[in-house]
Amino acid sequence: MRILLVEDDKNTANTLVNALRAEGFTCDTTDTGEDAIQLTRLYQYDGIVLDLMLPDMEGMELLRRLRSTKNQTPTIILSGLNGVSEKIRGLSAGADDYMEKPCNHKELIARLHAVVRRAMGYSDSKIALGRISINLQTKTAKTDGIPLKLTSKEYSILELLMLKKGHTLSKEAFLTHLYDERSEEPAQKIVDVFICKLRKKIQTALGTKHAYIETIWGRGYMLVNPDSEENKIAASSNG
Repeated sequence: MRILLVEDDKNTANTLVNALRAEGFTCDTTDTGEDAIQLTRLYQYDGIVLDLMLPDMEGMELLRRLRSTKNQTPTIILSGLNGVSEKIRGLSAGADDYMEKPCNHKELIARLHAVVRRAMGYSDSKIALGRISINLQTKTAKTDGIPLKLTSKEYSILELLMLKKGHTLSKEAFLTHLYDERSEEPAQKIVDVFICKLRKKIQTALGTKHAYIETIWGRGYMLVNPDSEENKIAASSNG
């Protein structure tokens, strides 16, 4: 998942970024509201962690501006302002959650998982499709209930495919999910390499030639369940 942290206190920002990256999040950070707006135009974030006291604008104003442009990225306000009235203002402005500073990093990460899951229509950390399942909280994958050994990049790709199952994802979408602003973004063909390795691991684990990851030529990749009745009918008609 790719997260945007909007925080002007450098010590707090560094601590949070390190905690998020240690948990497998791709994380960008900025200390101003205007930069945050520009970043949300460049990248599609899964979640935003927002401080209220920014040097160029109030966090509430930033949130209102994002929501006015139909940006519905799940947002957690993280603020030293801990009065009930501030929490009500934040939630009324469009925040999905509100946490007080200083916060417990594990709790913040758990809440991030929760708001992102809910935004994508999932109520549980475990997501399954056919014989494959992932756990968003533990960043693990299984086939037929048996752990599937994946690299961090392979898991991140499977995670995105599972969250967006049934939808075609472009190579650019995968790169956005895998690399943050501190990284030099590689060529799109690296996505093909990751997908190929992930597909082979899934096929080997399941002992099948059927690919859960379909190539949509000229557009990208999609995760489907080859064992569903709909896909069995499609496969037989194509054969």
